Amino acid sequence: MGDSSLAGKPVPRVGWFYRLLYRNYSRGASVSLFFNRRVTATGWVLISLLLLTAILGIDLSKSTLYQIFSLVSGILVISFLWCFARRARLSARRELPRYATAGEALSYMVVVSNLGRHPVRGFLLSERPPDSRPSLSHFAFTKEPGEEKRNVFDRFFVYYRWRWLMERGILFEGEQQGGYRTVVPDEAVRLSMRLIPRRRGVFHLNDLRARLPDPFGLFQRCCRVRAKEETLVVFPRRYRLPPFDLSGEACLEMGGAAVSNTIGQSGEFLGLRDYRSGDALRRIHWKSWARTGRPIVKEFEDVYFPRYGLLLDTFTEPGDVDLLEESISVAASFVCALDTKRSMLDLMLVRDGATLVQAGRAGGSSEKILEVLAGLEAAPSECLEDLEKLVKRHGDRLTACVCIFTGWTPARADFLRTLVGSGINILALILTRRIADTAAMLEVDPLPCRHLLLEPPNVQEGLLKLSS
Repeated sequence: MGDSSLAGKPVPRVGWFYRLLYRNYSRGASVSLFFNRRVTATGWVLISLLLLTAILGIDLSKSTLYQIFSLVSGILVISFLWCFARRARLSARRELPRYATAGEALSYMVVVSNLGRHPVRGFLLSERPPDSRPSLSHFAFTKEPGEEKRNVFDRFFVYYRWRWLMERGILFEGEQQGGYRTVVPDEAVRLSMRLIPRRRGVFHLNDLRARLPDPFGLFQRCCRVRAKEETLVVFPRRYRLPPFDLSGEACLEMGGAAVSNTIGQSGEFLGLRDYRSGDALRRIHWKSWARTGRPIVKEFEDVYFPRYGLLLDTFTEPGDVDLLEESISVAASFVCALDTKRSMLDLMLVRDGATLVQAGRAGGSSEKILEVLAGLEAAPSECLEDLEKLVKRHGDRLTACVCIFTGWTPARADFLRTLVGSGINILALILTRRIADTAAMLEVDPLPCRHLLLEPPNVQEGLLKLSS
């Protein structure tokens, strides 16, 4: 996913100082990552010990230091040469599930085959995440939360901003697997892999690495494993919702005249009756037709299901790149909480224009909506008019609508009042960083519908108030 705070906006020219900082930080991160993947924690300890004994060994009277220096030097040289001489030609095939959820561990199997002529002993398999370094414009124009509170030196060199962006850019954390397994030529072994997605999105797994350590465990050779690129859809994080009440529930009706905000389905068998124009051919009772000489159809109870709307505001507040993530998580929580086997759900949002995604009895499973939420980007501008037209076009079919707002402005307030005025039953959830200011605005100009204020990072506590 790109930088939501800059999406659709003209990017100013980056000054030479930020270009210099970006070049140095980027190269430093690349060098650090290269050595950290090839030198183990024990190896760094021995390297530090080697440097310490070399410095203190200036005093020739301390022969013990020379002995320690020689021993450590010999171990490091043997380990490095042994590691450098290791080779492996491996291929792998991942057996991934269709979906994962941000913040929850994902376990899957990998079938590893040895394509070389020699056995491969004692290797570690790891899934390498994509490069987490931000782009130049992202680094120059995206501020770290609370950056204005840092000292002048930190604000000038913005190193903590770089670290924060690097941390945010890590898509998942993978665990090393393999241990001391041995794979002989033309043999395949199955290994259990595990990774933890740190954010939602569509991930491309295309960098599987085998690490070949030396016998002392100080260095490890890192070689690429041949494997087909796989795609993994990671759903947003979800919150636990209490039991809440939305108007409408599944019910049984006689006669089959569907109201505007419900859908019908055949229920219990009631009996037989004469055919009427418009009856489905699949309901014809052929044996009775043959016996009576006139068309007879089977009559059922009609089951009606409510239809809910889920409106997601994707217009982020200026300078806040994480508030949309919270809104998407709240939306995903409602998608999973609503029983789409006994209702229908329409997700309405702006994504390259006003978009409607359906799930439920006739529109597919809830995973369809979660996939859309997984790849959602922030809208470039506040365009509530298109969203209002979409809701009004489908509003007469809705039993109730849950509206999730990313921030609060007078334009959003007018938009919500327009929806309520059109006769739609609304539950509004407002996510904001300034909950006190928003509450004061709502006291001066109250909303004509049920609403709830949510302030990160206390969104879970706020959602529990839905039951009250």
